[in-house]
Amino acid sequence: MTTVERIKIAKLIEAAFFVSDGPLSVKQLKTELLVNYQLNHQQIRDVIDELVIKYKNSGVNLVQVASGYRFETISELNEDLAFFVAKLTKEKTPKYSRALLETLALIAYKQPITRGEIEEIRGVAVSSYIMKTLLERNWVKVVGNKEVPGRPSLYATTKAFLDYFSLTSLSQLPELLPMADLGAIDRPLQALV
Repeated sequence: MTTVERIKIAKLIEAAFFVSDGPLSVKQLKTELLVNYQLNHQQIRDVIDELVIKYKNSGVNLVQVASGYRFETISELNEDLAFFVAKLTKEKTPKYSRALLETLALIAYKQPITRGEIEEIRGVAVSSYIMKTLLERNWVKVVGNKEVPGRPSLYATTKAFLDYFSLTSLSQLPELLPMADLGAIDRPLQALV
């Protein structure tokens, strides 16, 4: 690949990340954007790595999440930048209840898990609204049924969950506090948001 071709490909990939509604994978870039170029996955990753470096000291970073790569505001100032950037958008950040966040955390840390197991750990019933919200957001999905009477659904997180929380894998979740420590905290669970 010549230098001119490499610059053109880098500009194409960069533009694709800017206009995309969600993360883009190397495979998507190869099959949907760069179909007229004879590039292998490593060559595309090399261009992405150059873009990561290019944006390292700017207001946005090119970051890898579970589904691919996307631009995000810089993490050191994320809250400050988010406040000002939010003024430009009409979409309001949704507020989630403590019950929803606790349910999501249990699914993330204990997956696959049944609704009954979540209720047993939390000590209260999980409302249908909470499960419906998590399923509609595509943060959780049914991955099977537990081999017990009634065959309850087993829930697990999705790539959309990882993408939303800027994770590439579940191994990046913060360390889970013992339940005794969680009871001492009298504030909403914010470890995942």
